[in-house]
Amino acid sequence: MIVQVKRRRRKKRIVILGGGFGGVYAAIHLEKLLARQGAVEISLVSRDNFFLFTPMLHEIAASDLEITNIVNPLRKLLRKVEVLVGDVNQIDLPNKRVSISPGYRKRSLQLDYDHLVIALGSVTNFYDLPGFGELALTMKSLPDAIQLRAQIIRRLEEANSECNPTDRRSLLTFTVAGGGFAGVETVAALNDFVREALPFYPNLCEGMLRVLLVHSGPVILPELGESLGRYTQKVLGQRGVEIRLNTRVKSMTEDNVFLAQHVPIPCRTLVWTAGTVPSPLISSLPCAKERGRIIVNQFLQLPDWPDVWAVGDCTFVPDIKNPGKSHPPTAQHAIREGKVVAQNIAAALSRRPQTSFSFKTIGLLASIGRRTGVARIFGFNFSGFFAWWMWRTIYLSKLPGLDKKVRVAFDWTLDLLFPKDVCAVHDLPYRRDFHRPDQAMHTVGNNGDYQSSARQLMHSRMESGPRDTTYSDVNEMEVRPQKVE
Repeated sequence: MIVQVKRRRRKKRIVILGGGFGGVYAAIHLEKLLARQGAVEISLVSRDNFFLFTPMLHEIAASDLEITNIVNPLRKLLRKVEVLVGDVNQIDLPNKRVSISPGYRKRSLQLDYDHLVIALGSVTNFYDLPGFGELALTMKSLPDAIQLRAQIIRRLEEANSECNPTDRRSLLTFTVAGGGFAGVETVAALNDFVREALPFYPNLCEGMLRVLLVHSGPVILPELGESLGRYTQKVLGQRGVEIRLNTRVKSMTEDNVFLAQHVPIPCRTLVWTAGTVPSPLISSLPCAKERGRIIVNQFLQLPDWPDVWAVGDCTFVPDIKNPGKSHPPTAQHAIREGKVVAQNIAAALSRRPQTSFSFKTIGLLASIGRRTGVARIFGFNFSGFFAWWMWRTIYLSKLPGLDKKVRVAFDWTLDLLFPKDVCAVHDLPYRRDFHRPDQAMHTVGNNGDYQSSARQLMHSRMESGPRDTTYSDVNEMEVRPQKVE
């Protein structure tokens, strides 16, 4: 008798690198399109086990929202996607393999893929300015917002007991570099938070406080146009924010911030929002790039690597309606890119025609503090309370999860009734995210962040540590129960 043995068909594996808007929304749509097919498995690699809703990040720093209300667990969002928490060490395009370090373990894990989605985002770029890597704060991740809030409260506590006027002046001076959306929303939230906290410190008054916004251009919020930029400058100026235009920060020390062609400013807190660069891991990839970003075709596919796709901040996405130009690296574009790349991967697996990516910006909004905002929607300008209301309404609707929407709305309601909380309960050690050229080979990108020191230590230990473990090794490991005495 002849027994016919059928060989089990290997599943197609789709690996997504990055837990930001592009990566998460690609996973969400792939789950809807392919998760029911037993021949496909989807894996998402993220440095954190949560998705951060970055448009509300400045409200964490200003104590308007609770920390966990703007983050969603990835395993809750993606029930049928395998979530791997760890750092990406290397992308091997020729061999279709990715090396990651799960958590803080000493071994590396090899992931083979049939289709790869690169959504590694961007990292803060300090442009090698003296003192910034050690002293400046940033606003790209949840630890950044927590650290900024903790440092503001720490400075107020120190200033309240400081007798030296010079030292007190530097403690109560807060500088934000960068007049884009992140910088303006951060300085507005910071200014409101500090001024509302001052009544709790009997030895301080508003006359001692100094908040500065430094911008290299002639008007802040250039993306919204000159009229809204001028309006924002006027509103912030009336609320006590000093705005330095056509000026750059050139260096900083523990006690001073130095502006180009200006007298040093006594200041111990500087928030840098004036520059980003694609994840340094991108620089090592053998593919075409434009200003450090991966060049893709209209299908969000790498031209020389048909099984590799890219979305988000690390990608140069051509605007097919405006040849030679690219789509801006915004969240609303990344969300749509994630949807299109999922559709195109599904089409590639079933050998169907793919969809070209084309999207026109719907609108841009910014919150500038004290129930005031600015917005440009479909080419129309709005400002004041109505723009602020639109900002909150639109972003609340975009926040994933009904439970998170309810919690944020509840926090906003309480903020109308009670003063801001000035408890420094989250004054924890700070993990910095910044880019240095000499660390490019040790850089990983995930969730739009960059972690250096812990990762470099991990690499040095791995050189003499255990062998690499492939994904198949993990699946074949036998788990044996242990007898408990």
